[in-house]
Amino acid sequence: MRVITLQQLKSILAGLPDNPRIVASGNFATPKTLLNLANEVVPEFRLHMLNAQPGIPDREGVTYESAFVGAGMRRHPRLNYIPSRLSLLPVLYRDHYRPDVVMLHTSPPRFDTVSLGTEVNILPAAIEAARARDGIVIAQSNVQMPYTYGDAQIYENEIDYLVEVDEPLEVKPPTQLTDTAQEIGSRIASYIEDNSTLQLGIGAVPDAVLAGLTERKGLRIWTEMFSDGVLDLFKAGILDDEILLTASFVFGSRELYDWLHLNRKVRMMRTERTNDPSQIARQAKMISINAALEIDLFDQANASHVRGEIYSGFGGSTDFIVGALHSRGGKSFMALPSWHKKANVSTIVPRLTSNVTSFQHSYVATENGIADCFGHSQNEQARNIIDNAAHPSVRDELRKHARDFGLI
Repeated sequence: MRVITLQQLKSILAGLPDNPRIVASGNFATPKTLLNLANEVVPEFRLHMLNAQPGIPDREGVTYESAFVGAGMRRHPRLNYIPSRLSLLPVLYRDHYRPDVVMLHTSPPRFDTVSLGTEVNILPAAIEAARARDGIVIAQSNVQMPYTYGDAQIYENEIDYLVEVDEPLEVKPPTQLTDTAQEIGSRIASYIEDNSTLQLGIGAVPDAVLAGLTERKGLRIWTEMFSDGVLDLFKAGILDDEILLTASFVFGSRELYDWLHLNRKVRMMRTERTNDPSQIARQAKMISINAALEIDLFDQANASHVRGEIYSGFGGSTDFIVGALHSRGGKSFMALPSWHKKANVSTIVPRLTSNVTSFQHSYVATENGIADCFGHSQNEQARNIIDNAAHPSVRDELRKHARDFGLI
């Protein structure tokens, strides 16, 4: 690893092949200094990020690639969406979307390593794929990035160039819990037993679920990501002190990042481990909680498309749904409000006309109740979804469709 200046890096980037593929830290760990320099020096490049946030390079000559579309790339005319389960993205890097450059956002060096800090995810696989084909790996070493353990630790000899920066990390604003989110969250929380293992995402419903677990004990965390709600559980002594918290990326407050720094209770792992359904299935009482945009009477969920256009992607939901269903005592929840206020339509529909992201969940959870799905016939599933999850104003209409489908 060679520590260089930004001026030195300019000459290195100027020597890249035509239209290189740049894989960069995604989610909320964007390596802004490196990307801004690439935007200045490299005429054309393919920018590959997961859940990219606003502020990334955007001009003619920059093409976007993503298997999980964030707000920075959503509805963009130069976006190439790559359908993939998150656990399979390392295979794509190895065989199909090989990176020429990997741009990392890391901690300062510690002994002979740096840490990927809050964002591990697919980056170790991207580093390996780049090095296997003579690509280069560049790190922006940020004094504000916490040093985390596990697969987050990257040896100096895996990095070609390091640039030192001092820039604030993105922090998560407080979540505003609506009455609907609180109702859904409390209903799901009532199904979670002591000594369960949790997978949660970002948003009001996961935060509401965690707020409803104050009376539990011995909870464990095996998740793609977590935020401040998990720190609250730790402070309250609700987590199993003997089991490491396992995650692939973190987004939250500065307090959360300070807690992560050099915390050996937290193990940050690469995606193909955290999202491996066989590993998920080994966790005790695995509880998977994911969100959908709409669900039909056949328990098929759309969590990726709006009006036929890609909104996000599979993400980790498909991996965790399968893993939770195979876990002894595991449960998979698909959560959504029963009514979309902005569009003024029911989110429980007769049959999906949009893309199917996942199917076969343990439960469908709305503010109206919890519909029991797995282990029931398709007729019983449909009745349960109508009676327990759908908005009361559309239940008669849904029953009519169910009769037309032969479900009632």
